[in-house]
Amino acid sequence: MLSRKGIIPEEYVLTRLAEDVPDHARYRARERRARFVGKNGTCNVAHKNIREQGRFLQDVFTTLVDLKWPHTLIIFTMSFLCSWLLFAMVWWLIAFAHGDLDQSTQQRHLGAVAADFVPCVTDIHSFTSAFLFSIEVQVTIGFGGRMMTEECPAAILILIVQNIVGLVINAIMLGCIFMKTAQAHRRAETLIFSKHAVIALRDGKLCFMLRVGDLRKSMIISATIRMQVVKKTTSPEGEVVPLNQIDIQMENPVGGNSIFLVSPLIIYHVIDKNSPMYDVGPSNLHHHEDLEVIVILEGVVETTGITTQARTSYLADEILWGQRFVPIVTEEDGQYSVDYSKFGNTVKVATPKCTARQLEENRSILDTMTLSPRSTIRKRSVRLKPKFTISDEPS
Repeated sequence: MLSRKGIIPEEYVLTRLAEDVPDHARYRARERRARFVGKNGTCNVAHKNIREQGRFLQDVFTTLVDLKWPHTLIIFTMSFLCSWLLFAMVWWLIAFAHGDLDQSTQQRHLGAVAADFVPCVTDIHSFTSAFLFSIEVQVTIGFGGRMMTEECPAAILILIVQNIVGLVINAIMLGCIFMKTAQAHRRAETLIFSKHAVIALRDGKLCFMLRVGDLRKSMIISATIRMQVVKKTTSPEGEVVPLNQIDIQMENPVGGNSIFLVSPLIIYHVIDKNSPMYDVGPSNLHHHEDLEVIVILEGVVETTGITTQARTSYLADEILWGQRFVPIVTEEDGQYSVDYSKFGNTVKVATPKCTARQLEENRSILDTMTLSPRSTIRKRSVRLKPKFTISDEPS
């Protein structure tokens, strides 16, 4: 794991990389509600009792790409091997029907052959030689020991068919391998989210905040971010929706859902009367609470042009109340520097221990609080030493 080697700190989560969980946390996780989306972006959904399995065969290429690597490599090998064996049998039958095998037998045992006999394919005297000729034809090796003649039109037709079949297999298999190695989720490995989300005051309002960043220098073009709250709801008619997905408005320094992800950004959602978190307070942030916040980051990879998507989620006990993220971007030597070792670090700030509804109904709660100043970061005072001294000249 990269975090063990010191390359990636453990304070944040890679979207496609599962992090180590201590033993006591594993037992506690059993008491949680089931996640809809994992921390590494995988969807925790099991599809069962699918009766129309034939639909997967209607899109063979996507099915091959979605298979695991061992299955893909087995299919890759067997597709070539089966085609070679199939056409080896065809070449052997052509040689058998034309009498090439009998003439080869007479030549080996008697040392003579009819002067006017022309075989369909030279030097085919067994199924092994027919198999070798099949490989030479399909992969266009051509060692020179076996060759076609114009004696058999059927053999010429089989030669054309085998070349076409070989090209089709090459195109499908190589395209499948390329798509598996260049899948969009590979780029999402370096798109990171903070391990925890926080709720604190911003501009006098309670806000749900998280941090997102990109480890690569190559940018994500047209990056957009959106957030959903997944929870169990019941309609006025009594219909129970176990996984009701509610879109909520995200705010970011750029404005709207589009972001300019050059450096890590703090994305926040203002908890107002239109927010599904309007009645969420500190007492609701425990692992029994039926609340999950899903964050989805989408964009186009600058180097390949492939659309990628990174996902993560936050359960109720992964949301920290009354904390905010520490700054990690500083200006050094004429450029901006990002300290990823503090990516997920938070600091406690004064925050009312009430819901957004209660805060809106009673704004006097803010008057009784002692808010911290805008900047709580201490700047190190550096005493500059003079590079030269001025002394009085001797009289």
